[in-house]
Amino acid sequence: MWIAVARYFTLRQAEGLLQQVEQSLRDALFHKAEAEKAHRELEQASDNIRMAGGSRVNPTKMLGLRARRDTSAAALKDALEQVEETGAQVKDLNIGLIDFLSRFQDRDVCLCWKLERRGSTSGTAWRKGSRGANRSTMRSATGTPAITAPAKIRGRR
Repeated sequence: MWIAVARYFTLRQAEGLLQQVEQSLRDALFHKAEAEKAHRELEQASDNIRMAGGSRVNPTKMLGLRARRDTSAAALKDALEQVEETGAQVKDLNIGLIDFLSRFQDRDVCLCWKLERRGSTSGTAWRKGSRGANRSTMRSATGTPAITAPAKIRGRR
């Protein structure tokens, strides 16, 4: 059984990793979209083959679509692993929500950032954990993280 040891970050440490995390997160979003697009095209091609009774199969096209889907899926996995190697936790890839585990007032909290589509990260979004959100922020200016109680820390409640 694998149990991860919790890694804690100060606000400054988390901010220092944002640029690296942002690039990996953007790569993950790109590869996710590419894998989904290739999957849809592969499904459509398979439906067309079934509708034609299997008589018009272009194996080169099918193999190309499968290769594109599989390559994008592998690149997505690699990008998410790069994010995790920094210590950040991807909470919602679709909206670009990441957390860094921290300590605040003797409690485990998550420093949360939401990736903005226009090219920068923003810490203005709140994410409520299962223990309820702690809306006491270390700083309230735009660009600082929201602080919430973690939903669950691996191996601990």
